[in-house]
Amino acid sequence: MHALITGAAGMIGRKLAERLTRDGAPDGKPLDQLTLVDVVEPAAPANFGGVLMRMTLDLASPGSAASTVAGRPDVIFHLAAVVSGEAEADLEKGYRVNFGGTRNLLDAVRLRGATTGWAPRLVFASSMAVFGGDMPDVIDDDFFLTPQTSYGAQKAMCEHLVADYSRRGFIRGIGIRLPTICVRPGKPNKAASGFFSGIIREPLNGQEAILPVGEDVRHCMASPRSAVGFFLHAMMLDTAQLGIQPNLIMPALSVTVAEQIEALERVAGSSAVKHIRRQPDAAIDKMVRGWGRAVDARRARALGFVVETSFDEIVREYIDEEMPAHRA
Repeated sequence: MHALITGAAGMIGRKLAERLTRDGAPDGKPLDQLTLVDVVEPAAPANFGGVLMRMTLDLASPGSAASTVAGRPDVIFHLAAVVSGEAEADLEKGYRVNFGGTRNLLDAVRLRGATTGWAPRLVFASSMAVFGGDMPDVIDDDFFLTPQTSYGAQKAMCEHLVADYSRRGFIRGIGIRLPTICVRPGKPNKAASGFFSGIIREPLNGQEAILPVGEDVRHCMASPRSAVGFFLHAMMLDTAQLGIQPNLIMPALSVTVAEQIEALERVAGSSAVKHIRRQPDAAIDKMVRGWGRAVDARRARALGFVVETSFDEIVREYIDEEMPAHRA
């Protein structure tokens, strides 16, 4: 099996590559070729014995996407994107990368397949940001797309591309509407949702964390482990089961910021939560309160997608995977 991962230098891309090279495909097929693409050189997964290609390029640049699909991979994981805060701050960059890069990739696949009949599985990293505005407490896949950020608008446009190119037989596509991924390891990025991870990650590492929103804010979350699981499960699905709507809300935990902090205290003790400093930011608070608070992911659950059952579990997963010296 040959897999291509765009955005492979990012957190999910890196973890996905590690899981694929370690475990192979979920159906037991070995991974014998892996192509990793990003604007910076992706890291080589450990102990991979197959053919590895690492490509440093920008999918939004004219002609660049064709080289990424020259080997006609069996499955494409399209994760490359500018994150929410950066897409909002830089309109042109967000549309060039998030929409333009996706369009370039899909057209490269279409043109490559026109003479060969090749139509790969393509798993697209979408987002709950495709929803917005006056939302009910619980939303499902039938809720209309009214994004209230440029990032959400770009992801919604890409969802329509995935659906249309699937309808026309150029790809076998599925869009994964990710909740906020928490706890993200490493340094904070420019995502507006970054503080959800920061108020767990920094205190666990003995550092100060800024909380810019009220503790009553409720949001949908899943761990990096679950996110990787979503992509691996999606690569194996019979896309005929998706019908005319190939974009799916993923299962997620619905928790308040207060419940996050309570879970941190249960797992790591009261000393950890003392590192959280309240510093209200009206702009961030307003943006976050316009996001989904809970989801009805019955379609995804019926297809076998799973997520954690408590935020305590998410905190422990971060400790186990990113802080092995601190395991209880």
